Amino acid sequence: MEIGISTFLETTPDPHTGQIMSHALRLRQAVEEIVLADQVGLDVYGIGEHHRADYAGTAPAVVLAAAATQTQRIRLTSAVTVLSSDDPVRVYQAFSTLDGLSNGRAEIMAGRGSFTESFPLFGYSLEDYNELFEENLELLLAIRDTEKVSWRGGHRAAIVNRGVYPRSVQTPLPVWIASGGNAESAIRAGMLGLPIAFAIIGGMPEQFAPLVDLYKQAAVRAGHDPAKLQIATHSHGFVGDTTDEAAEKFFAPTQAQMNVIGRERGWGQPYSRATYDAARSLRGALYVGDPEYVAEKIILLRRNLGVSRFFLHVNVGTMPHLEVMRAIELLGTRVAPIVRKELARLEG
Repeated sequence: MEIGISTFLETTPDPHTGQIMSHALRLRQAVEEIVLADQVGLDVYGIGEHHRADYAGTAPAVVLAAAATQTQRIRLTSAVTVLSSDDPVRVYQAFSTLDGLSNGRAEIMAGRGSFTESFPLFGYSLEDYNELFEENLELLLAIRDTEKVSWRGGHRAAIVNRGVYPRSVQTPLPVWIASGGNAESAIRAGMLGLPIAFAIIGGMPEQFAPLVDLYKQAAVRAGHDPAKLQIATHSHGFVGDTTDEAAEKFFAPTQAQMNVIGRERGWGQPYSRATYDAARSLRGALYVGDPEYVAEKIILLRRNLGVSRFFLHVNVGTMPHLEVMRAIELLGTRVAPIVRKELARLEG
């Protein structure tokens, strides 16, 4: 089972001081995090694409490329690429370039995006939200599978027997489908035989089991081997030396950012400590605690959903860089070994 980190490169106000770090500083911190994650044995690091002031991750491939030649083993992925509002040719070129720089460690996680700022920014209509994704995914897969492409759709100029370069080191370049819990997305990924990543940031992860079943059933109907399917989940969390310490450090930045998003989306009730503590329970969607507790929750996730990869999203709001680095260190040196040893015992 692979274990890694995901981030949106948050530059939200510090919940204690109100200070806001520069985008430039957060980008440099991300490279340090990736290098450390590689050193402590984590498997993957993902950066989400957003186009707003409180996140610095507008160009994940560029940030990942900055760390590619400083790392040896860790896989480097978007988490996600908002494919609906991007050009699939440029997406492939960016990540095939990253694949070359990293000698075959790049991945694309394609999603429609729960944030929609990129649509007006790049001149797309939200009325075409679903159709754009379907067309762009079709073109992206055609590009990765064939050097010279002929393709025609409804929202982009046609391509007639044109080559797209550079070609990736990996054949094919891995493309994942990201979903926040949409049944259509799960079925689409299964029919295409693509790996899927579920964002689980509320409720209980076990509630995603029906979506996993839909994904596998669609794959079997389309003739894909279910044994080769890969399933990932992405959840907020933080690892500390003790559970109480982790809970205290992670609460304020999480509450601040969740309240910002809640006001934007009309959630009504503010994010409370009671909500937070309930989500930290064993069956909840927040992976906050000491290494043993976080490992226990990941093992439960594996048992309930059969996941092959887990992303810990650190951090939700701005946290001190040294605390984030410590959480990465603990995830790699303490949590991952516990999970791997226990899964080897249970499944070996």
